[in-house]
Amino acid sequence: MVELEAFERGDIDRLIGWIGSAEELMLWAGPIFRWPLDRPQLEQYLAAAEGAEPSRRIYRAVDGGEVVGHVELNAIERTHRTATLSRVLVRPGLRGRGTGTAMVRRVLSVAFDELRLHRVDLFVFDFNASAIACYEGLGFRREGRLRDYRRLGDRYLSSLVMSMLEDEWRAVRGSAGKGA
Repeated sequence: MVELEAFERGDIDRLIGWIGSAEELMLWAGPIFRWPLDRPQLEQYLAAAEGAEPSRRIYRAVDGGEVVGHVELNAIERTHRTATLSRVLVRPGLRGRGTGTAMVRRVLSVAFDELRLHRVDLFVFDFNASAIACYEGLGFRREGRLRDYRRLGDRYLSSLVMSMLEDEWRAVRGSAGKGA
C-alpha cells in the first residue's frame, strides 16, 4: 500500500538521480527547474513547503518501506479550497504497474479528506497517454487544451487541463470501497 511522507532534504539526491535528461525534467516538472537539476534548485523548491500553511505539499511515495515515487499538491489556495496536482513521478523501473494510480489516489485523499478542498486540477502533456488514462480512471475530467503551452528544444508541447471536484471524489472513493 502506497503511503505519503513529507519530502525532505535527504530525498534530494535520490530525486536528482531519477531525472536523466532535460526532456525528462520538462515532462516531470514543467518549466520550474533548469537542466541539469541540482540541489540548490530543489532546496528553493522545498522552501515553499515550509511553514504553518504552505502553498505546496511535497511528498515521497513509499510502498513497503521503499521510496517508489514523488507527488505534490501545489498552488494550495485555502480561501477558494483549490490546489493543483503536480510533479507526479514514479521511480524508473516501476512504471506501468499501478504505482502512479496509487500515489494519485492517496494524494487526492489528502486534498479532499484532510485539507477539505473543493477542486483539484492538473496539467498533463497531451501525448502522455498513460498519465491521462490514470487521471481519467480516477475520475478527473478534461476541461480544455493549452496549445503549444511549453517549449522543449525546437518543438512546442500542448497540455490538457483536467480537474476533479469534491463530490466527484466522494463518488469515486465510495465506488472503490464497494468493489474492495
